[in-house]
Amino acid sequence: MRLFFRLIRLILTPFMLLAEWLSTPKAISRSPQQQADVNAACQQLALYQFKACPFCIKVRKEMARLGLNIEKRDAQHNPLFREQLTTQGGKTKVPCLRIETGSGEATSVQWLYESNDIIQYLQQRFAA
Repeated sequence: MRLFFRLIRLILTPFMLLAEWLSTPKAISRSPQQQADVNAACQQLALYQFKACPFCIKVRKEMARLGLNIEKRDAQHNPLFREQLTTQGGKTKVPCLRIETGSGEATSVQWLYESNDIIQYLQQRFAA
């Protein structure tokens, strides 16, 4: 049974990625200074994801629409990222947005799961 689902995923993955590429919206327009501020804020974010997960694709499309340069961490193929997601985030579930606030000793990390919650957070923080 597992082999059947792996075969289905293997067949569907290229189509899902092509559909993502074809339907990804253009980024909103910002002044160079505004975009630099957004890029600086994005340095404290990381998206743990699987390449062909439909919910991850949904989040990546919104990131593209908002023009966000958030680091994408492949928790499916990178054991280090998967371990971080499990031990620090508490669940091996994607998509997950790692939000770091503060600096030095006062740094805190929040792990935000659920694609709709992640999209809502990104829109509230970065929408024009």
